[in-house]
Amino acid sequence: MQAHDILPAGASTAQFNGMEVRKGTIAAFLANARCWLNPDSTTAERAQAETDMAQALPAMAAIGVFDVLLPRDPHLAAWLAAKQQPCACTK
Repeated sequence: MQAHDILPAGASTAQFNGMEVRKGTIAAFLANARCWLNPDSTTAERAQAETDMAQALPAMAAIGVFDVLLPRDPHLAAWLAAKQQPCACTK
């Protein structure tokens, strides 16, 4: 499977387990995680990154990202474990 099989050219969203997920969601989550983990980020930058990551979690769960991938950073792993709820698609 290739990217265009999931999201055809010109499309900006796709449905995953009943949730509309916007193109760029995973990349934005990764960028926010890097900011959140960066010791040079300001408190405000970290807070915004955390808010944005939390808002993306339902989409990330619908896609199944954390069913396959786990963060290597223990702080991010602990944050995710505290925030995550079971995906409706696995029930």
